[in-house]
Amino acid sequence: MASVVTATTLSKGSTLSSSFHGSWGTSFIGEDHSLLASKSRFRVAARPIRPATVMKNVNEGKGIFAPLVIVTRNIIGKKRFNQLRGKAIALHSQVITEFCKSIGADGKQRQGLIRLAKKNGEWLGFLA
Repeated sequence: MASVVTATTLSKGSTLSSSFHGSWGTSFIGEDHSLLASKSRFRVAARPIRPATVMKNVNEGKGIFAPLVIVTRNIIGKKRFNQLRGKAIALHSQVITEFCKSIGADGKQRQGLIRLAKKNGEWLGFLA
């Protein structure tokens, strides 16, 4: 299918006319475009539907003190419990810092002790 494109003329008192015979798709893109577009090999896969992520404590129910921590949290409420837990963690970090100052440990050793305290708290169930 060959397309014929000629110049358009406009004279005074005449209408716009053209000798263009064909379609826009074949004149600009090429005659095989519609054939290629209909036989596309690639398919766009739909996005898999993921369940909504739920923030959950990974230490829930683990450790010897976990049941006590969970009961306390349920009694006093999450907001107040997290405030108390934050204060306890800050106080414990201060005790570790003062201990490190008294024995002359540097900051890296202090940081290691704080990480060890967190790991032990998780293992015992204080972070449940």
